[in-house]
Amino acid sequence: MKIKFKHIIVLITLLSFSSIVYGFSLGEEETASAQKYIGLGTVGLFLVAMPLFLYKESKRKNMKDYMLNKDNIKKMRDKAGKNTGNQ
Repeated sequence: MKIKFKHIIVLITLLSFSSIVYGFSLGEEETASAQKYIGLGTVGLFLVAMPLFLYKESKRKNMKDYMLNKDNIKKMRDKAGKNTGNQ
């Protein structure tokens, strides 16, 4: 079985959420270790899983399509004019 990039991201996300939940379940007994688990889960989500997901999703996209330049503004205005004219 070939492991895909998507599966790695899902695994990191699940591990991070489980770490956060485990940290909250420790509660008042072990405050220091509970905070470590919650912190590691948060770091896993926002500094590891999210950048990997954003990289995976934007890998094959053309960034010029998302920039506001004169050509793209003109296309948006033309498309908006056609949509309002059909009503």
